[in-house]
Amino acid sequence: MVPISLPKTSGLRLLSYCNLSGIPLRPFLPTCSSPLHSASKANGNRLSTPNPPSLSLSISPLQTTSKSTTRIFCTSQTVSTTTTDDNKAKDEVVVDMMKIKDMANTLDIRVGKILKAWRHEEADSLYVEEVDIGEPEPRIICSGLVKYIPLEQLQDKNVVVLANLKPRNMRGVKSSGMLMAASDVSHENVELLEPPEGVTLGERIWFGGEDDKEKLPEAASPNQIAKKKIWEQVQPHLSTTASCVATLGGMHLMLTSSGSVVSKSLSNANIS
Repeated sequence: MVPISLPKTSGLRLLSYCNLSGIPLRPFLPTCSSPLHSASKANGNRLSTPNPPSLSLSISPLQTTSKSTTRIFCTSQTVSTTTTDDNKAKDEVVVDMMKIKDMANTLDIRVGKILKAWRHEEADSLYVEEVDIGEPEPRIICSGLVKYIPLEQLQDKNVVVLANLKPRNMRGVKSSGMLMAASDVSHENVELLEPPEGVTLGERIWFGGEDDKEKLPEAASPNQIAKKKIWEQVQPHLSTTASCVATLGGMHLMLTSSGSVVSKSLSNANIS
C-alpha cells in the first residue's frame, strides 16, 4: 500500500516510490471503444476535448509463485532466473564416475594366454582353459563360450583375465578367474577381449590415461571384491566404443603399456 504520508499532489513522486519499493504499476488508459469516440468517428469529425484524459496508476501487490522469478517493476516483463539443477546433475555424474573408476582400478585384470582348452565333461555349455597370467602356475578357468566361440579359436589365444574373483566350483572344476568378453545387446555375438600385440603376459591392466598407471592402487582381495560388490558396481559401466575400444563409462580407456584393449569387431557392446 502507498503510505498515507506520501504527498498525493505529485505523480512523479508516486512513480518514484513504486520504483524504490518494488510495486508494479499498470497504466489505465481510456479505451477507444467509448460511445463518444464511436460517434465522432462515424461523423468523420475529430473529437476535440478541452481536457485530455489523465493517466491513472493502479498499484497491484506482488504475487508469489513457486518458481523463482525476478520482476521488472512498472512493466509487464518478467525474467526467470536460471537454475543450476542441470549443472549439479552433471557434476554428480562426474563424481560418481570417478568413484567407479577408483573401484575399477582395484580389480586385478591381467594379460593372459590360453595354453590349452577343452570341453567341460559335466557341462555342455562350458569350456575349461589353462591360462598363463604370469604366475608360477597357470590358472584353471571355466567359461560359458561353447555356444559362441569354436574350441580351436581358443588355443594359444591372448586374453584378458579378471584374476581377483573368489574361486568358484563349476560342475566339479574349480575356476579361478574369468575371461573378459564383449557381447552385443541380444547376446547372440560374443568375442573375447584382446590385449595389444607385444604386451607382457601377466601385466596388469588399468582404466584411464597413461599417467594413471603410476597411481594404480593395490588390487583388492577376492574377499573385498565380494564383500563390497566391486565387480557388480563396475561391470554395468564397461563397454566398447564405436571403434571397438574397451572403456569404462565411454571415457576411461582400458589400457596396457602397449596400448588399448579391444574387441575384434563388436562396437558399442557390453563387457563382462
